[in-house]
Amino acid sequence: MTRVKQFYLLALCVWRHRLCSLLRRTWLWLPLCLVGVLALGDRLFPLPLPADDLARVVLAEDGTPLWRFADHDGVWRYPVSPADVSPYYLEALLTYEDRWFYQHPGVNPLALGRAAWQNLSGGRVLSGGSTLSMQVARLLDPHARSYPGKLKQLWRTLQLEWHLSKAEILTLYLNRAPFGGTLQGVAAASWAYLGKSPRQLTRAEAALLAVLPQAPSRLRPDRHPARAQAARDKVLQRLANFAVWPQATINDALQEPVLLAPRQAPRLAPLLARRLNTPGSPPLIRTTLDAALQRRLEDLLLGWRARLPEHTSAAILVVEQPSMAVRAYLGSVDIGDAKRFGHVDMISAVRSPGSTLKPFLYGMALDEGLIHSESLLQDVPRRYGDYRPGNFSSGFSGAVSASQALATSLNLPAVQLLEAYGPKRFAGELRSAGVPLLLPPLAEPNLALILGGAGSRLEDLVSGYSAFARGGKAARLRFQPQQRLHERRLLSSGAAWVVRRILSGQARPDRDPRAHLVQRPSLAWKTGTSYGFRDAWAIGVAPRYLIGIWIGRPDGTPVPGQFGLASAAPLLLQVHDLLVNRDSQRGIGLPIDPQPSSVGVAAICWPLGQPMDSSDPNCRRQRFAWTLDGTTPPTLQALDQPLGLGLEARIWVNSAGLRVDASCPDATSQRLVLWSAPLEPWLPRRERRSARLPAIDPQCPPQHVAVAAPLSIVGVRDGDRLRRPAGSTEALRLRLSALGGSGRRWWFVDGQPVAETSAEASLSQRFERAGHYQLSVLDESGQTAQLSFSLQN
Repeated sequence: MTRVKQFYLLALCVWRHRLCSLLRRTWLWLPLCLVGVLALGDRLFPLPLPADDLARVVLAEDGTPLWRFADHDGVWRYPVSPADVSPYYLEALLTYEDRWFYQHPGVNPLALGRAAWQNLSGGRVLSGGSTLSMQVARLLDPHARSYPGKLKQLWRTLQLEWHLSKAEILTLYLNRAPFGGTLQGVAAASWAYLGKSPRQLTRAEAALLAVLPQAPSRLRPDRHPARAQAARDKVLQRLANFAVWPQATINDALQEPVLLAPRQAPRLAPLLARRLNTPGSPPLIRTTLDAALQRRLEDLLLGWRARLPEHTSAAILVVEQPSMAVRAYLGSVDIGDAKRFGHVDMISAVRSPGSTLKPFLYGMALDEGLIHSESLLQDVPRRYGDYRPGNFSSGFSGAVSASQALATSLNLPAVQLLEAYGPKRFAGELRSAGVPLLLPPLAEPNLALILGGAGSRLEDLVSGYSAFARGGKAARLRFQPQQRLHERRLLSSGAAWVVRRILSGQARPDRDPRAHLVQRPSLAWKTGTSYGFRDAWAIGVAPRYLIGIWIGRPDGTPVPGQFGLASAAPLLLQVHDLLVNRDSQRGIGLPIDPQPSSVGVAAICWPLGQPMDSSDPNCRRQRFAWTLDGTTPPTLQALDQPLGLGLEARIWVNSAGLRVDASCPDATSQRLVLWSAPLEPWLPRRERRSARLPAIDPQCPPQHVAVAAPLSIVGVRDGDRLRRPAGSTEALRLRLSALGGSGRRWWFVDGQPVAETSAEASLSQRFERAGHYQLSVLDESGQTAQLSFSLQN
């Protein structure tokens, strides 16, 4: 061997050694380089995972969709996880679409090869080789049906498998698969087409929904039921071929027709849905609403629309009081009715509460020891500076009990009670219990508060009324399951129980003071009407539910003739009957309403309001009252009214029974209880002071006896029956004046203030309608006079 040949051989060996070494180093670095390239590509072209696209669904407590908010493309989804879907659907889906889903790395080469061979040999597309992961990749990043598009799909599929688990990929498919129209996801399709939760799917329904994404437009079961059934049967047959389900079960499913519920987007509780759909809300907004009850009440309220005046709306709020969960929320008659301002939520709107605040005041006055249930209050004309309250639609009643005044919603007794309790204190107690009253800027609570001179919301009032059902504790409403129950003490349990009894029409206790009642509660309710007939209210406290009703015009314009008892109360009673029948069908009984130990029964006498022997001549009327902690407060007196001798007076009489001065011979002391002077016009003649007080002895008259000229009305007499002149259709005009008394006069017709005159001036008053009238007058000293007459056609 020559030196040259030896050199070449040596050079070849060296080159070969270096090449082998280089190759060895290349095979070591090639996987790392490939991983680096893939990681760089993943960073430069990140996987377009779906973000919060504003598609949300508002759910009832049982998961039924109430309302949906579509995304920017108008698509709505109902997000679910595999655990929220029927196992039948998952079995049908994986068997039909991707049997090796949990084994392959995102791409199934065998399936791709099989599909390519079938398509090439058949000359057309006969099957697809896409896995579920590949389908999800196409849903997240659509591509053209071309080779570059397929490569893009493969790349996205690898990214999916890299970043997500199999369960997460399956979840994306369950929520993003197309089902026709604006529906995406199996849950949205199940509710839209079948009217049920995807958890409740039958085998036949599961097979139907498994195949729909293959051709959602061509197989839509609401438009092409025959095609949809044929595709479903194909899925069922494949399940039989792979023995996933028993053949007998498959045969039964094949016999099941494609039955669809009427397709309808969720359209319940729209105003609550809008209220809860705030920035940052989760895709599924869960509420405490009862979907079936909400639907029935919405149908009921739509039926009421014809009864309501033009431009008038209504609101209904139903709360299950043990849990304070809101079960029905109807903020308007119809959100689509623009003429009735259906977009305005009247449950959260601020309105004048009318008389709905009165039960709170009576309960607080009971706790404060100002009254018991039969305390004597005055329903007479009153003047508080420039404020002259009147009654709603009737005249004044004179002496009334606290229970009667609350049950019939008299205004003047409530104002008298608020004057004693204090309007600022009353508003503060309500505010601390979660029932805020809204006043104009810089305004302070005054006596007009109790007649609706403030703003409140229906939801706050219903929350406050929960105190009458929850032992005196007012609790906040719960709109969503995650909200905790918050409650604050508003009244004692005894005061709440007594007020509830009054509002349910059981104001008078048993005549036996030892009776301890254990009864089942009935509906307790209160109506209210704001000034100018703008708002009609009715709030009910049932054994299991709190019901709030509002009727009026959202723009605040008056609705003449509309008031709580005539407008809102009938709707309240109808809702209550619906709830009672519903609970009865479910076998839910009424709870027991035991009398609290702090509540007792006492026999009291008017006018003092104290326990007294019925044989005592000063016991003018005996009544049985509910009391708290054994206390019987005396009759509450108004400080600005003339009391004359007062309720309880000490007089002296001689042996002849005549009233004399204490220094007169043969004078003996006598205790006499009289009615309050402002009540005189409403008392029987035998109860008036002129009949109760003995005649004065002219030989030894009592000293310092003020003799005021009695106030009387001139121009019409008590009991007159008046007629218009024959053939006249004009209003009857009467010229009225008041004799006696002192100072200016304030006139009232049927409890409503109509005019103010000086002591010498007369009043010309028109009376247009036929019927009975009550005419009252009040002077500066607090004296009153009243009479009744009628006008006949």
